[in-house]
Parts: sequence; structure tokens; C-alpha cells
Amino acid sequence: MLGRLMPREGKFFDLFNAHAEQIVLGAEHLLGLMRTLGRDADRSQAHAAEIDAIEDRADKITHQTVALLHSTFITPLDRDEIHQLISRLDDVIDMIQAAAQMIDTYDLRDSTPEAVRFAEIILDSARKVAEAVALLSDMDNSRKIMVATRDIGTLEADADQVLRESLSKIFRTEPDVRQLIKLKDLYESLEMVTDHCDDVGNMLESIVLENA
Repeated sequence: MLGRLMPREGKFFDLFNAHAEQIVLGAEHLLGLMRTLGRDADRSQAHAAEIDAIEDRADKITHQTVALLHSTFITPLDRDEIHQLISRLDDVIDMIQAAAQMIDTYDLRDSTPEAVRFAEIILDSARKVAEAVALLSDMDNSRKIMVATRDIGTLEADADQVLRESLSKIFRTEPDVRQLIKLKDLYESLEMVTDHCDDVGNMLESIVLENA
């Protein structure tokens, strides 16, 4: 009951939603990058540039949230919960950017079906994160939030399986050691995005259990 009477000062939920929207956009462009790499250089470069711009916008939202936290006397959630949630959201978009930048750093000129599959799972995870975050302002939504976070966990497990299969494949079939290392690092970075999404889901579960 107390959770339903939480004060709404500070517009923290609007900032959480704004950040989650940037994560979805970043995931959409990551999938676009993986689908166009090696096929359309201009489009793949445009996707990479847009991810950088999205990360910058998300970073500003994170800074706004932290600044608001310091200037707000009564907050709708525990201060540590607010800080941890926005930080974990920011980790997701940072990892999306890191994976995208790896394409250029490692001079990867072609995508793989595995990289595309990772990006598809990342987009599904990002959408589930945004869905759960959008429900957070009303603890009457606690059941729906928990369902969404379980879906995020399932997607993270799917990414783990894709990683195992992908690494097994390249270790068995990739003759170029340098290319093997590049793909291994890329796949692990992509899988780590889903780990960070799962971290957000775990944080949301904790908030629900504490406040519902």
C-alpha cells in the first residue's frame, strides 16, 4: 500500500523512460549495422554514427537524473535505487556503443548470421527493458513488471546459448587466427549487452519487491 502512495516529485520516471527509449533506438541501429555490414558501407557507417549520437543523448539523461537526485528532497524511490537503475540503464547503451565501435577498431568488414542473431536478441531485450521501465511509476503494475523481467532473463539465457554455439563454430571452422579473435571478442561484447539488460531486470525486480 505504501508503494502506491509514493511521491512523484522530480520526474524521475520520465527520465528513466527517456533513457530506455534511447536504448531501444540504439539496439535498432545495432541490428541495422549488423545487417548492412559488408553489404552497404554507407548505411552501416550511418548506423554506427547514430549509435554514437544516441549514447551521447543517453549520457546526458543520466547526468540529468543524477543532478535531479541531488536537488530533490523527496524522491519516489530510494535514492540508491534511483542511482543504481539509471547507472544500469546507462551500462546497456554504453555496451551497445562498445560493440558497434569494435567493428571499426577490429576492421571487421563482414557480418555473420551469429552477429545478426545477437543483435536481434539485444533488440528484444531492449524492448522488454523499456516495457518494464514504463510500468515502474505505478506499483499496481508490479506483476507485469515481474513478467517482463523474467522475459529479459530468458533472452539473456538465449544469448548465452548463441554465444556457446558461436564460439564452438569459429573454433572449429575459422582458419584465420586473427579473424577468430576478432569474432570471439565481438560475440562476447554482444552477449554482454544482454547481461546488462538482465542487470536492469534484476534491479527492477528489487525495486518492486521493496516498494510494492
